[in-house]
Amino acid sequence: MATKHDLIVIGGGPAGYSAALYAARASLDVLVLEHGMPGGQIATSDVIDNYPGIPSCSGAELGQKMQAHAEQAGAHSAYGWVQAIEKDDSGSFVITTDMEQLTARAVVVATGATPRQGGFTGEDAFRGRGVSYCATCDGMFYRGKRVFIIGGGNSAVEEALYLSNIASSVELVVRRDEFRASRGMADRLLARENISVRYQTSITDVEGETFINAITFRDNATGETHVERFDEGSVGIFVAVGHDPATALVEPLVDLGADGGVLTDDGMATRTPGLFCAGDMRSKTLRQVITAASDGAIAAMSAYQYIEQHN
Repeated sequence: MATKHDLIVIGGGPAGYSAALYAARASLDVLVLEHGMPGGQIATSDVIDNYPGIPSCSGAELGQKMQAHAEQAGAHSAYGWVQAIEKDDSGSFVITTDMEQLTARAVVVATGATPRQGGFTGEDAFRGRGVSYCATCDGMFYRGKRVFIIGGGNSAVEEALYLSNIASSVELVVRRDEFRASRGMADRLLARENISVRYQTSITDVEGETFINAITFRDNATGETHVERFDEGSVGIFVAVGHDPATALVEPLVDLGADGGVLTDDGMATRTPGLFCAGDMRSKTLRQVITAASDGAIAAMSAYQYIEQHN
């Protein structure tokens, strides 16, 4: 028989654990399902320095604090890959994971967003063998080596600054003739001695045996390409061109916006009664830790009201 809960929260990032905290404080029986580290995407961030009241903290540490706070309030956490969400004839939600089947009176989904690919030939073939999407996860493999970072936004700059403390040299490959990152971030980057920038440039192809030993660059102004060769295993590429909302789990139950995120009302409610979405998976203009936490709190209180109305 499926285990029953008042509320199941899918995703243990800032949105998920904020929802769990507020739901537990409202005396709901709440379970958080997470398949990775507490904190979700922020767990891969070396430093979080824009969360009010916490001037500087690693993403992993902040995620752990959020989990501990929610559990202190009475929430529970479990590891599991959620494979399906369905609504049965009684109005309850059936959550199928790789381990078990659970039911809930309401659900908050906070699955965040997934890294966007760079779109160059050989990207999939060399993933984990020279192509990465997370500097704090994989940077240690490039100590003393040369790395390229694709992207010109704040995330790319953050990756570059982090990797400049590990790699011998860091080069940003920016497809336009300017950064999308804030001026302050760009100034910090340009002041770092072992960081350089290739403007109006794209990587179109990578080659190699076991690891990358050749990269094809395109001049976006002229369309001309050239190949640069390296000793095998001496170079890495980090892709930092944004994230796509992780909506596959809920797509049959929701509507999506132009940016691929889930459309909700101000209470985080979707078109399926009792199903709420929060955080970076939503259609929104700003995806930050603080906005995810806000979404989670609102979603939890909306779920509480929904459950009270359907007693």
